[in-house]
Amino acid sequence: MPDPLKINLFRKVCGVDRLAAIGADCRGRGLRVVHCHGCFDIVHPGHLRYLQFARQQGDVLVVSLTGDDAIEKSDGTRPYVPQELRAETLAALEFVDHVVIVDGPTAEPVIRELHPDLYIKGKEYEGSTHPGFLAERELVEGFGGRVIFSSGDVVFSSSAIPENLGEILAHGGDVGGLDETARLTTCCARWDVTPHSLRRLMADGFRGKRVAVLGDAICDHYVFCDATNVAGEAPVLSLRPLNEARYLGGAAIIAAHLAALGAKPHLITVVGQDEPTEEMLARLDALGVTHTTLPIRRKLPLKLRYLVEAQKLLKVDHADAQPLDSANQRTLLAALAELRSELDALILADFGCGTLTTPLLAQALPMLRPHVNVIAGDVSGPRRTLLAFHNADLLTPNERELRSVVGDFDRSLPTVAISLMRQIGLKNLAVTMGARGCLLFRPREDAREDWFHSRLRSEYLPTLASRVIDPLGAGDALLATATLALAAGATLTQAGYLGSAAGAITVGRIGNNPVSTADLQNFLRHRPELAAGHRHAAG
Repeated sequence: MPDPLKINLFRKVCGVDRLAAIGADCRGRGLRVVHCHGCFDIVHPGHLRYLQFARQQGDVLVVSLTGDDAIEKSDGTRPYVPQELRAETLAALEFVDHVVIVDGPTAEPVIRELHPDLYIKGKEYEGSTHPGFLAERELVEGFGGRVIFSSGDVVFSSSAIPENLGEILAHGGDVGGLDETARLTTCCARWDVTPHSLRRLMADGFRGKRVAVLGDAICDHYVFCDATNVAGEAPVLSLRPLNEARYLGGAAIIAAHLAALGAKPHLITVVGQDEPTEEMLARLDALGVTHTTLPIRRKLPLKLRYLVEAQKLLKVDHADAQPLDSANQRTLLAALAELRSELDALILADFGCGTLTTPLLAQALPMLRPHVNVIAGDVSGPRRTLLAFHNADLLTPNERELRSVVGDFDRSLPTVAISLMRQIGLKNLAVTMGARGCLLFRPREDAREDWFHSRLRSEYLPTLASRVIDPLGAGDALLATATLALAAGATLTQAGYLGSAAGAITVGRIGNNPVSTADLQNFLRHRPELAAGHRHAAG
């Protein structure tokens, strides 16, 4: 049965389009309308005194709050409390009559519709010359209203309560009953990340999608050891190998993820003339991955890792860069040209071994762009090829890779993101941040010619991993899954969520193994934010 209190709260929350009628009704009954505006990220005693003061000045109190998209924190995570929960908190206050969420940084849309008699601001605005406030003041007075400044007897800042709030939330802490699950539940509900929408994408959208993967294939070689003692001749750890395992790596594991998710991938790569190459191609054949390979290396690039239990002690790279000559570049371009008319998506993966070069990308992308619906890519390490992915649909670098390539370690992450996206005409950007999750960025405007005229839309997805056994390959799983989701018609948030889920599955087990649709479905079945959203929809 619906909660009567919840219903009452939701009736208080209204859209901007209802404000003109509310204002006219109040004036018709001789009631004085008071308006307050703010972020109200975490409602504290200062907010309560401010709102109580405002209510005492009139008969009806309308409180507007800045929507999530118009608030930018330096780390890109927007406000700590999503707009829906902020609105619900304000609506729970007895002396608040109406609550409205504003899609913009100021209260101007509300003032234009409501025509308040009084507009209440904090004492700190009394001498403000901020253009946004001045515009608000001019509008209020133009409609015959007045601006009054509250007494300001209790002063707090939402952003400073407490300064380590982000860390508290990230470690499972609770602030006023709000934890990461609550924030993520609200995000999922807002962007249609639901069990039904995700099942539909995986069942109907993934299967049969034709995806080409161009990039460096790598062998990830694990040596599992027993730490026996400290060596006698020097203070170094003495290891005794127990067994070994080889895993697909680089572009090969991306293609394997796609196959396990139901797509039809085709891998285009450079290989060696050795046993790891033969083993890799046999595994790809078994998974149903077709491939075009250039056997021009003596050995397949190999990354050797020594582990004791699940702890990696040493990594040795046998993966030197061997850039392609012009003849081999033409061979790869010909393979892409032959496939282009039938591709749903293309993934470009640069792991620094030389398969992807800036000249190759400069020829391949203009040739493929008119034919391929989704073009995605990633780099491993701070590689300048990230700047060559012109007009791509999705890139998934980590924060250090992004900042290194842009050359900016000081400004906010949203500022760095828009710098890259504007420079290369990028449609979607997913910045991974390890244990902190990932940030999704996209333009607000739909038409390409209007992109980047305003701030980016952003969405923060905390990590979905409950435990991390082996972080290898999380980015590859995210890239493969998110690209396939976009090709299936998903929104960026849906694609980012599914990609984050695939990454969480990957880090929960040893070695780089393909994530299947069944793996994803089983993982999502136990996610609390999806269960909460499903219960809410059913109620």
